[in-house]
Amino acid sequence: MSTSSVSKGCFVFKPTAKKRRSLTLEDYFTDGCEDAENSDVRFQLCQHLWDRMKTDTEVLQDELNRNVLDSLLDLTRKCSSTRQHSDWASKMRASEIPTAALVLGVNVPDHDMTFQSLSELLQQSVTPYVASVQAKECGTLKHLMKRVLERLTGAVVVLDDEEEEEEAEQLHKSTHCSLGTLCDWYDAKTKKSSTGTPGKKRTSPTKDEQQQPPVVIIFKDLEAFNPRVLQNFILICSLYVQRLPLMFIFGIATSPSTVQHMLPHSVSSLLCIQLFQSLSCTQHLATVIDKLILTHHFPFKLSGKVMQVLISIFLYHDFSVRNFIKGIQLALLEHFHSQPLSVLCCKKKEARRNLMQLSHANLERVRKLPSFKRYVEKQEQQEQVNLLQDDGHLKEACQKLMKDLHKYHKNYYPVLRCLHTLASTLPRYPLGKQIRELHLICLEKNVWENEDYQSAMKLLKMLAKDELITLLQRCAENLQTVKSKKMNAAFVQLEELLAKFKQLDTAAAAVETVPTVVESITSPVKNLQKKTDLFQLQKTLLEMNESLRSKKRSPFEVLRNEALEFIDALVRSHLSPPESQTLNEVCYFSSSATVRRHLNATPRTSIQAALSSPYYYIQNDNLKTEDGSVSSAAPDICIAYKLHLECGRLINLYDWLEAYATVVSAAEGKDQESDEFGKVDEVKHARFIRAVSELEFLGFIKSTKQKTDHVARLTWGGC
Repeated sequence: MSTSSVSKGCFVFKPTAKKRRSLTLEDYFTDGCEDAENSDVRFQLCQHLWDRMKTDTEVLQDELNRNVLDSLLDLTRKCSSTRQHSDWASKMRASEIPTAALVLGVNVPDHDMTFQSLSELLQQSVTPYVASVQAKECGTLKHLMKRVLERLTGAVVVLDDEEEEEEAEQLHKSTHCSLGTLCDWYDAKTKKSSTGTPGKKRTSPTKDEQQQPPVVIIFKDLEAFNPRVLQNFILICSLYVQRLPLMFIFGIATSPSTVQHMLPHSVSSLLCIQLFQSLSCTQHLATVIDKLILTHHFPFKLSGKVMQVLISIFLYHDFSVRNFIKGIQLALLEHFHSQPLSVLCCKKKEARRNLMQLSHANLERVRKLPSFKRYVEKQEQQEQVNLLQDDGHLKEACQKLMKDLHKYHKNYYPVLRCLHTLASTLPRYPLGKQIRELHLICLEKNVWENEDYQSAMKLLKMLAKDELITLLQRCAENLQTVKSKKMNAAFVQLEELLAKFKQLDTAAAAVETVPTVVESITSPVKNLQKKTDLFQLQKTLLEMNESLRSKKRSPFEVLRNEALEFIDALVRSHLSPPESQTLNEVCYFSSSATVRRHLNATPRTSIQAALSSPYYYIQNDNLKTEDGSVSSAAPDICIAYKLHLECGRLINLYDWLEAYATVVSAAEGKDQESDEFGKVDEVKHARFIRAVSELEFLGFIKSTKQKTDHVARLTWGGC
């Protein structure tokens, strides 16, 4: 019996006796993996780095939000204790609903993590009664009330206008949707907790606070709520504030003035609002980059183009640090999946062990790396022969090269921070305000060949003594954090320069040099005539320039130039771009097009690519076609889309249907002309109508009033 059409019947297929083995993460990783020989090792390395990245980001997130969350917890505890006092101010505050306005910024995708951490901390240390609501599930006041009661009580809440055709068990467990019901439930809960230990009396107000914990309601996206719904809910809650210790937390993405725009004075006066400001998303991003990217402890690296794509998506699309981290994880997965030599992207000892286990095929891949080819070209002829033919000699050479690559990373980041420390204080920020901007410059080319670097060094030569000493001390702290021979030597030399700066007597040196300078500058001016020609003026200016050059420098200026020359030597020695390092392809992921295609895909382009070439996404060999042809095995919408590209501005639906039926009949091995003339199978007709409806929903066609049996095409040209 044929099962080609599901509209003709319902078919039952009995399952086989053998249980199908569920696929693991490693199975998905190895499927289609480049060089499956060492795919298991690469999967383990990728999994380890993924888990480490996840752990580090969670710890970092907690550290960044700790101050704000601790302040919110303190406010919640204070609000709970205020209700226990009997003075006039406490009674006035008790008549208001304490509210925390938490300004989180426009990075909306990151807000869920913050509110999740806040809810967990509140439930662990302050109150078990916490409810979080979103605007999309609270379109009306009844639905808002229902969500709050369900989140707090955990019971099914029934609205008054819902149908009462439920079973007896469900009706028995349901709760009426009102704040009075919530008050009764809260009283029952608190009385149960107070009578749980008989024979003991309340002896302190602290126990009263614990027995009457506040009820916290979190509005995650305040701007998206209907203002009328929010106003009515606050008015109703204010009537029960004496019976129920309520507290609100408003999640604000834009500005604190949003509360004033959404709530009139009659409603906002019922709230006791306190403002809290979280860390800005750009500061959060800088911390994430510093912990995950600008460190030698993390072996996986991003090239300049990939970094630029991720930062551009962050700055121009969503401001989401969470999505930025997902982009790094995507690059990590793609690197270990597509690069067989990523088995060396690990710690030094582990990389040495994996290097000795490389097969001949992987060693041939090493010989084909562009950086290794450049390295071989610089060697002597006999060494070149050994590197290209002797696998054992190649492994020994690669061990030294991998060791040099680890040393490069160990020395690169301290010097990068030193240069950023000096350049970030200069006017107009010639090398960028953020360290990521300087890092991108260093990834592209030699930074000392940049004009901005030359202008930065000129500006640094104008710094005063106190400013320069402070900056050099911060540079010494950056060099001291890394245990490296070269960095230790640089730290000792920088400390010696700082000691010389402290011994300078700049005041006496300035007194001795000022008369000489004035005399050298003014002496050519005296020779100027009141009326002089252009040649005489040029000659005089050149003499003044020479006198300025030949004037005696002060000891501070000499020492300042010596310190800056030392910094310049560090930069030229350690800030060369990664592409100049041999075997950099092992650690650096450079496919920016892959990251852009996955993270910054344009929906229209993706839809058109899927409709015109379904093989690109489905990866079925039956869908492979030549350019411009229509595959009879393609989905119905793809066939209809390819046929509509051959039509003009107006498309005749009947002609379109005939062409579609011809293509589909070829797939089924039938001849459309052999069927009865003028008739199309009902199943094909239904499939065609569905495909046309989907194209209309996607915006490729629309109905037209010019002709009833035609549709208008909305795209033109090659679309």
